[in-house]
Amino acid sequence: MRVLLVEDDQLLGDGLNIALEQMGYTVDWITDGNQAEIALRDPSLDLVILDISLPGQDGLTLLRKIRQRNNPIPVLLLTARDSLNDRVLGLDSGADDYLPKPFDLEELAARLRAIARRRAGRSTPLLRHGPVTLDPASRAVLLHDQPVICTAREYAILEALLMNSGQVLSRHRLEEALYGWDDGVESNAVEVYIHHLRKKLGKSTIQTVRGAGYMIAKQIGDDG
Repeated sequence: MRVLLVEDDQLLGDGLNIALEQMGYTVDWITDGNQAEIALRDPSLDLVILDISLPGQDGLTLLRKIRQRNNPIPVLLLTARDSLNDRVLGLDSGADDYLPKPFDLEELAARLRAIARRRAGRSTPLLRHGPVTLDPASRAVLLHDQPVICTAREYAILEALLMNSGQVLSRHRLEEALYGWDDGVESNAVEVYIHHLRKKLGKSTIQTVRGAGYMIAKQIGDDG
């Protein structure tokens, strides 16, 4: 999943950037509210972690603009303000969740997973397709309840396809799940990772839609 991190504190931002990437997220980090408003035009973003106190424009102003434009992207607010009024104002401005500083990284990760799950309309934390199960909390992949070892980028592609089961994702869309704005895109990387996933999970798990991209067909009983 691709996360836009909007945090002007260099020390905290650097730590969050590293931690989120270790959790498997593709992270784009911005330190200014005005720059974040421009960045949010990118449709490939899946989540926003938004500090309230920012240069350029504050986080609440940016959040209201996001919602006025009917942009449904999930937003987790970060702030040093923790009064009841501040929490209510943030949530009423359109935030999906609110996390006061300082916070534990495990709680941040759990809140991000919960936001993504709610927005996808899933009641269970697991993503399933036939014999394949993906657990976002542990980043485990199972086939017939047996663990399957996947690289970070194989996992990212599988997660994107399972979260959008029944939809065709183009090669470009899958590349966006793998690489941030400053990363160099490897030639034919998506095809290589798809090939490896098929070897591990079965050729029929991921379908190729000629001229359009790849998909995991939605089945009755699938979660996500």
